[in-house]
Amino acid sequence: MSFIQAIYLGIIQGLTEFIPVSSSGHLVLAQYFWGIGENSSIVFELFMHLGTLLAVVVYFRSMLWDLLKSLFSWKNTMNQETHRKNRNMVLYLIIATIGTGIVYLIFGDAFKHVYDLPGVVAVLIIVTGAIVFASDYLKDRGIPASNMGFWRSVSIGISQGFAILPGISRSGTTIAASLATGIKRRDAAHFSFLLSIPAILAANISEYKAFMQLDTSSLYIYLAGFLAAFIVGYFVISFLIRLIESSHLKYFAYYCWLLGSLSLVLMAIK
Repeated sequence: MSFIQAIYLGIIQGLTEFIPVSSSGHLVLAQYFWGIGENSSIVFELFMHLGTLLAVVVYFRSMLWDLLKSLFSWKNTMNQETHRKNRNMVLYLIIATIGTGIVYLIFGDAFKHVYDLPGVVAVLIIVTGAIVFASDYLKDRGIPASNMGFWRSVSIGISQGFAILPGISRSGTTIAASLATGIKRRDAAHFSFLLSIPAILAANISEYKAFMQLDTSSLYIYLAGFLAAFIVGYFVISFLIRLIESSHLKYFAYYCWLLGSLSLVLMAIK
């Protein structure tokens, strides 16, 4: 893989990890049609995911710090209610992550086989378009994420679990699931991004043995993909939050439908 290809793949990762169009689906189709990424190692993919993980951590650094402080603030003070809400948020993030983990344990191996089926991936991208389109028309019932309750957090976590399928957008499904259960739009966006932290971290930890294969002579290529994913991902987060609040995600649905349909046509005539 060349330095330029690494940057290109990092840009794709940064763009598609957060906007609801499926980063994994794009990489599968890019590999199928252009051969981009077919020679990339799992280590390079881990570096790109770490780049998007860092983007979330940096963007939400103040919120993450507040959540952390609230875990150790149990005194009866003026901020007691704020700390209670923050602790609730942490609890629901944990519950949702467990829901994701259960889906992965049950279906993870089966889902991985889909990576070798670009036609199925194209169809799933079309499905993502339908999910994203519907999310714009879900009514905001104004429930704060800190009061979502057990079953809402479970359903959001399960939806993230099914986004292991390449072609199904993680952000699209978690945001749609949040809105469907009545979570207010801004909180749905924040919860989705925060939920990506343990998901991406767990995916990297599960492949920890791959780092033993790190080729130091190619480290500059890995870092290029990492930095590209981080920079692009950071700016995409702010952009996407504004779109979620204004119910303008439907434009990504049009893109998913076009990409999925065009891919199927090209596969049929290839």
